[in-house]
Amino acid sequence: MSLFLTQHTNWPAPQTPYETEALAFCRAWLAGQERFTLHTSGSTGTPKPITLTRAQMQASARLTGQTLGLLSGDTALVCLNIRYVAGIMMLVRGLELDLPMTIIEPEANPFINVTPDTNPFAFTALVPLQLQTILSTGNEGQVAMLNAMKAILVGGAATSPALEQALQVIRAPVYATYGMTETVSHVALRRLNGPDRSEWFTALEGVDLGIDERGCLHITSAATNFERIQTNDVVALPDPMHFRLLGRADRVINSGGVKIQPEQVEQIIQQVLAQNQENGLPRLFVAGLPDEKLGQRVVVVCEQVSLPDAQWTAMQGAIREKAGPYAVPKAWITVHQFAETPTGKVDQRAILAGIR
Repeated sequence: MSLFLTQHTNWPAPQTPYETEALAFCRAWLAGQERFTLHTSGSTGTPKPITLTRAQMQASARLTGQTLGLLSGDTALVCLNIRYVAGIMMLVRGLELDLPMTIIEPEANPFINVTPDTNPFAFTALVPLQLQTILSTGNEGQVAMLNAMKAILVGGAATSPALEQALQVIRAPVYATYGMTETVSHVALRRLNGPDRSEWFTALEGVDLGIDERGCLHITSAATNFERIQTNDVVALPDPMHFRLLGRADRVINSGGVKIQPEQVEQIIQQVLAQNQENGLPRLFVAGLPDEKLGQRVVVVCEQVSLPDAQWTAMQGAIREKAGPYAVPKAWITVHQFAETPTGKVDQRAILAGIR
């Protein structure tokens, strides 16, 4: 089921509760509502309500349009959850930039029941799982829809090395996004494909970046109402416009007095698995569990997949070589099914609570 909206035609009657919710927001926006309350996703803490002003949301939408070269009449596919900032801001961009929108309830392959009516889609935003599903199970026509776009945004979770390699078949520009509810969606982009692909995020125009004493990023922009937003993301910041994500300060593992950034270990594991997995990579994360001797012991928590002893030993060797002996995981823990947040992100807190 999909809903097609423009600013210049009578809107169709909603067919589902989700479509009713999307239309209600659009009507409130066009009626001039000044404040909107959204909720954070809960992926890094307890979900909380945040009130955003119309001016903040307009500033964010216009900056995205300017950065990506979106023009009035460009068609947009809205397939992220509109109950959270990433989906809501797709609606705001459509309304503010005059982008005709096709709105569908989120699913793993958003293209499966959607084809552009007249013009190809010019713009969409996806989570990594959606892009992975299109590339692994979609047909040539679905990949062609991606190639016809001016820009594709990917956010909500980190893109794996395997996905970044797989998406090189896409000719249209694909960008990883950096942002959160407090920054009214993304404030920086990282090109994932083509000759301009990079490990570094570039801040959008007018976004001021800095770091605190922990090396964690802070952000100030029109979209934040010019208030400084302090994050827990540890970054390398060589200049005020570019940064590379190293991990989250609140995920640091202290094992034997040595601080370990689990994101680095996860990337090594994914690279090793990508050499041996033909049917896609399992979901996993690295965490610290209580240990009487070390304080915390490093473990890998994986959904459904166990490792043969020989592959586990080889993986530990790769981690020892690239990240040092203290980063080597002590155990590979298999969980039947990962708990998720309402936005589909892995709920590490809930999973670890079940292990302990």
